[in-house]
Amino acid sequence: MTDNIEEKNKIEDNKKELSPEDSKKKLEECQKQKEEYLQGWQRARADLMNYKKTEMERVGEILKYANEEFILKFLPILDNFELAEKELSAEAKNSANFKGMLLIKKQIQDFLKNQGLEEIKSIAEKFDPNLHEVVEEIRMEDKEPGIIMEEIQKGYKINGRLLKPAKVKVSK
Repeated sequence: MTDNIEEKNKIEDNKKELSPEDSKKKLEECQKQKEEYLQGWQRARADLMNYKKTEMERVGEILKYANEEFILKFLPILDNFELAEKELSAEAKNSANFKGMLLIKKQIQDFLKNQGLEEIKSIAEKFDPNLHEVVEEIRMEDKEPGIIMEEIQKGYKINGRLLKPAKVKVSK
């Protein structure tokens, strides 16, 4: 009931004619309010655009490494190809079956490379604890200590980030 009375009073106040000074003040107030609302809307829109951009970058990073676990499960297959290649005799390496196996290995390597996988170069390199895991130290008189002499198992990076360290033998 009191709300109705207040509304009627407001309507009656609006019906009264405003003086030119009051009209100017009211117009200035409306202009200020319009500017505040416009600036607020512009800030909110800019915040939304920044949020969208940040989210797209974050999702891109997630997708970049999403297949990491799949590749980790697939790497032992590639390692077994490597072992089989090392253990075969020279005669067996000339067979058609072996050449077919090498083609399959090459296809797997190409597929993994397209997924962002890269091999860590090890042999004759300086040992890097961030990329290599020492399995054995070999005493070598003619070699500088800390040089990788043999690679037991290849190491890999995915999109520049370490996925699996290389297992190596290092000179002592």
